[in-house]
Amino acid sequence: MSDALAKLLTLLPAETAHRTALMGLKAGIGPKARTAADPVLKTALAGMELSHPVGLAAGFDKNAEAPDALLNAGFAFVEVGAVTPRPQLGNPQPRLFRLREDKAVINRMGFNNEGLDAVKARLEARQDSPTKATGAVGVNLGANKDSEDRANDYAVLLKALSGLADFFTVNISSPNTPGLRTLQSGDALDELLKKVNDARWAEPVFLKVAPDLVEADIDAIVKAVQVHALSGLIVSNTTLERPESLKSAHKGEAGGLSGLPLKTRSTEVLRQFRQRTGPDLPIIGVGGIDGPEAAYAKIRAGANAVQLYTALVYQGPGLALKIRDGLAMLLKADGFEHVSEAVGVDV
Repeated sequence: MSDALAKLLTLLPAETAHRTALMGLKAGIGPKARTAADPVLKTALAGMELSHPVGLAAGFDKNAEAPDALLNAGFAFVEVGAVTPRPQLGNPQPRLFRLREDKAVINRMGFNNEGLDAVKARLEARQDSPTKATGAVGVNLGANKDSEDRANDYAVLLKALSGLADFFTVNISSPNTPGLRTLQSGDALDELLKKVNDARWAEPVFLKVAPDLVEADIDAIVKAVQVHALSGLIVSNTTLERPESLKSAHKGEAGGLSGLPLKTRSTEVLRQFRQRTGPDLPIIGVGGIDGPEAAYAKIRAGANAVQLYTALVYQGPGLALKIRDGLAMLLKADGFEHVSEAVGVDV
């Protein structure tokens, strides 16, 4: 899929365009990485060896339909999901809104996905597939909206999918499942992480947090991650805040805001997490990454790797390679011999 074709998709309703783009990638209509990443970008992330630090965030490929096509498009790692134990339809449509003037998106999807069995079958099928691409594939884990024991949902998913993915993300920060964010604090977080640890096998497990956190929240999350020895953090999910700078007619829609307006806040929260964790905990930076400069800023603020999604809506899947190659140029221009040297230099 060319970037020009991807931009034409923005003329379609948002959810229709998303589905069309995913089907195009599955069919082989998409960009291909023709050259290897510059060695300056080689990244070690929670035991995973990546050719560069640019990945795709969860939400685009909810049901693990096209992870290899996305890796071939230039991402070093791809996160599929969120998946829940049982299939669920999500919230009523419309539930995905482009904020064109703001280069942003609001979504209230509600963890719509085909469920554990469907995702597991696809991940099993790709293990011995001749089209399996080089790179890491992770799974974003969610809880069913009507679950009586949401913490147990994460444990069920981990047990079922261990051995089929390179890493897992415990997503307790989506704003579109009522009450889910309460798992980010106190006894609820401790109970959740205990169950996660009981279910873990060998793969790294990250915790994905919201940008709408105060300092006390950040302190509590850092303590819990350290106590329960999680592999790392993903900072951050979408925000419920609505900056006064928003111009789009859709700015009042309910749901999580992502894209350019999230860049400053998500980077600041990332910096605060890095200040509290020290240099060793792996952190993936997400939020408002629309080019090499934004990715570089996340790394300098403390991210070991970055993920993007919303900017693809406006710039197309070729953005992954543009960020990859532009990031290498920025690092070299500042005299860094390796991307790891730049992590946290602005903290």
